[in-house]
Amino acid sequence: MTMLVPEIEENIPLPRSASEAFPELTPAQELTMRVNVIKLLSDFTGQTLEPNKENVDQAEGLAREMIENPRHRPEFAKYPNETLAFLAGMVSQMNISVVDDLADLKMYVVNKLIAEVENARDPKTRVIALSKLGEVDGVDAFKKRTEVTVRIQPIEEVEKELLETLSSIESQVIDVEAREVVFGARQE
Repeated sequence: MTMLVPEIEENIPLPRSASEAFPELTPAQELTMRVNVIKLLSDFTGQTLEPNKENVDQAEGLAREMIENPRHRPEFAKYPNETLAFLAGMVSQMNISVVDDLADLKMYVVNKLIAEVENARDPKTRVIALSKLGEVDGVDAFKKRTEVTVRIQPIEEVEKELLETLSSIESQVIDVEAREVVFGARQE
């Protein structure tokens, strides 16, 4: 039997731990990775992940923190699996990760306005959310547009139109008699 041994390069240092060998992840990538593992373990064990009120509050706080400070790296390891699963659901539902870009923030605002329109209990709130949504750049439902038509004409035509306009103004001139009025003097 022939033994196959792969060629191993020499003088390449091995990482001290698996975490050292792992590439640097953004908070969003790390959250996705952790939640995928949590989901896989949940599927294998048959245990469902049901977040309680505390888990929901933690996830909302984390989401707020990640939006307000995109450079912040949360320590996901200190949160329970249910909190991370709920947070990942919020992130995927709003289609945002950490707001590194204003386009992500705009998408978040638009998604929240749409959710408000869909879930508003009173018509006043729905109308306000719809009007704000209509003002978003790109939607422009209420933007007033002005259309300008540019005509290119030869200079002769422009001069002819100007002379016609001037002559029509000249014909509207009224001749008047001028009188001198002196104040303070008695008129006889």
